[in-house]
Amino acid sequence: MDKLKTNVEAVQRGIREAAESAGRDPAEITLLAATKYASAEQINALPALGVHDIGENRVQALLEKWEALDKENLRVHFIGSLQKNKVKYIADKVCMIHSLDSVELAREIDKQCKKHGKVMDVLVEINCACEQSKGGVAPEHAEALCQALAELEHVRLRGFMTMAPKCPEKTQYYKYFSETFALCLDIWTKKLHNIDMPMIMSMGMSNSYDVGIACGSTLVRVGSSLFC
Repeated sequence: MDKLKTNVEAVQRGIREAAESAGRDPAEITLLAATKYASAEQINALPALGVHDIGENRVQALLEKWEALDKENLRVHFIGSLQKNKVKYIADKVCMIHSLDSVELAREIDKQCKKHGKVMDVLVEINCACEQSKGGVAPEHAEALCQALAELEHVRLRGFMTMAPKCPEKTQYYKYFSETFALCLDIWTKKLHNIDMPMIMSMGMSNSYDVGIACGSTLVRVGSSLFC
């Protein structure tokens, strides 16, 4: 746990420095711990270190850890690719789904959340590099998907997420993140007239969160740098 504390402090410091370098308030940035390789014991230690948002990317892993989690002090997100037939297992458990990429998935989320009397916050995932191996909606179809969500009573759009391809040079992330941020900001401010909440923009992971912050990210997903 001492190692975890050291890692968390290092990432928090990195976030603060990246935000200040970009002329931004560090308080605007949420650190979400990606807990794919973390134990329930490690996860439950996070709130005392100032980290309250965690993200699982596999439904089975979330279910296996669920009973052991300190749910009073943690906000549990789902950040991985989500199949429609798995939505029912997490609809009552997570506070946000970060990987919405189709109207069909949105309708299933709406259907399952209606059963629990809740509204699910979602991020539309943008496939910024149009990689066939990754989920996400193509940039040119993102606006139409966002507009379609307005018809669903139990789904609430809160912003966007993107995962850049692995880049050999950190500077290469700037292109993907800056272009995606510009697209999302345009959709949010000019097309979605009925939304009055701040836009959540999730860009950047352990090896790129500083670039994401420089390009406008308000939420960074960090896993390996915390739990190494």
